[in-house]
Amino acid sequence: MTALDLSSPVAVVGTGTMGQGIAQVALVAGHPVRLYDAAPGLARKAADAIGSRLDRLVEKERLAADERDAARARLTPVDDLSGLAGCSLVVEAVVERLDVKQELFRALEDVVADDCLLATNTSSLSVTAIGGALRVPGRFVGLHFFNPAPLLPLVEVVSGFATDFGAATRAYETARAWGKTPVACADTPGFIVNRVARPFYAEAFAVYEAQGADLATVDAVLRESGGFRMGAFELTDLIGQDVNESVTQSVWQAFFQDVRFRPSLAQRRLVESGRLGRKTGHGWYDHREGAERPEPHTAEPAEPPAYVVAEGDLGPAAELLDLIREAGIEVREAEEDEGTRLALPSGGQLVLADGQLAAEFADVVYFDLALDYRRATRIALSHAGHTSTETVAQATGLFQALGKKVSVIGDVPGMIVARTVARIIDLAVETVAQGVATEEDVDTAMRLGVNYPLGPFEWSRRLGRGWAGALLDEMHEVDPCGRYAPSLALYRYACATDQREDTP
Repeated sequence: MTALDLSSPVAVVGTGTMGQGIAQVALVAGHPVRLYDAAPGLARKAADAIGSRLDRLVEKERLAADERDAARARLTPVDDLSGLAGCSLVVEAVVERLDVKQELFRALEDVVADDCLLATNTSSLSVTAIGGALRVPGRFVGLHFFNPAPLLPLVEVVSGFATDFGAATRAYETARAWGKTPVACADTPGFIVNRVARPFYAEAFAVYEAQGADLATVDAVLRESGGFRMGAFELTDLIGQDVNESVTQSVWQAFFQDVRFRPSLAQRRLVESGRLGRKTGHGWYDHREGAERPEPHTAEPAEPPAYVVAEGDLGPAAELLDLIREAGIEVREAEEDEGTRLALPSGGQLVLADGQLAAEFADVVYFDLALDYRRATRIALSHAGHTSTETVAQATGLFQALGKKVSVIGDVPGMIVARTVARIIDLAVETVAQGVATEEDVDTAMRLGVNYPLGPFEWSRRLGRGWAGALLDEMHEVDPCGRYAPSLALYRYACATDQREDTP
């Protein structure tokens, strides 16, 4: 099954920002495009807006003038659904209401031929449920573009329960022919991106609600240590708190209120107060003109220790040993090569976040996971109230000697980056185990859809198959609400090797 021929007309129903973007993508790819909106006059206004965007592409030398003129000639606004007869693909981008979408597609079936591909751009509703209202549900697929559609490369091609393989393949190949990067997935709440991404927001909110750290510090640690493009609080302000919470609520309800997807009460209060982010001038942050942006907590300078004792190889943080040596601090090797920690001259220990609390130990400071310890510009530390001030100072001074800013946060299990990455890996592994998508497509979706520095499986290969499950096990021990219980899929994934020599 191949992509639609460029001579095949494509229709877009719904002319908001997303509908216009999808229409522009199909138009620039070379298709005749028809625009329809139920509100009188909006299709023509949308066509004018698309034409203006094509003009800007010419001004920026991203599109030739003759190509713009040809594209404009292929764009046709229509005033009635009957004007979509003869189209080979119709993409819907109307309001996110199941009844509205079902009614629209039932009406479309009376207009288009039975071999016309029908697609929804829904981000939160069930593709299966929308297609269930159709006379010919096999030709119905999800084509989930990301906003802005002309710029972002990812398209999730979603097969509902009744979608024919040929229809999904044609949709996939068409998206690729349009210059997009398609990923194939089965119909599941949130598809790939909005399912696997939930912990990125949820764990940041959980740390904040537990008063483990202020929002500016959480965001700074996610960016400067975790390597994420934006922190969770600033990103949801950009997306819109109402939009982000609506997706979270939808996924949570669709998974029968699974505690792992539980929404945030703090975000609910934000939405109720009308503080929706940049679009209202205030969200987690104050975006009004002249407002001061809060600074993340950064520790005052402290003296580094004269030496550290390496008790083991530090696991995912092993590169720290080279950095410490390069900073001129002596690294001594423990007589017994056990554990994954550093002993400090104070007698305390510096330990990579493992899901436990510093309160459980006599004199321990935890440090957070980093995407790349050499390039990280900030490291988070956590400790208990009884941890010695000397140990905290030496741990702080050690990372400062490595050129890092240090944020000291509360004693929360898994800290910030570590717990976030572990939960993302868990949901990704479960998604693949349930046949929703391949490992490669999950990684591609998370890199391109939400700009993660690594896909979940790339991260897992760096950290080790057993890392996420071990950390979540410890978190579940500390907080047995079920939110952090690692999935059975993650347990199987951790146990899997190329060859198993052990027998029961």
